Amino acid sequence: MKHKLTESQQAEIEVLAAMSDKAIDTSDIPPLDDEFWKKAVRNRFYHPAKHTTTVQLDTDVLAWLKSQGKGYQARINEILRTAMLKEMGEN
Repeated sequence: MKHKLTESQQAEIEVLAAMSDKAIDTSDIPPLDDEFWKKAVRNRFYHPAKHTTTVQLDTDVLAWLKSQGKGYQARINEILRTAMLKEMGEN
């Protein structure tokens, strides 16, 4: 259910949006240091949209994936996601 903002709320948002970053008081927000990010977890409730596609895999690679039990397609996705994030510098 969508709620409309009141005129007062809309005016407040406009004032905040017009403020420069330096004018915003962030003193009550703790810094996010390296220790914080070491414990950070990617949103476990986030489920990216899936797209069905066809790929050709070497027979031995597919056999290895399937030999690990059910869920080989999810493992392929996990392997590719790990490689993608590493390349993007996020892992």
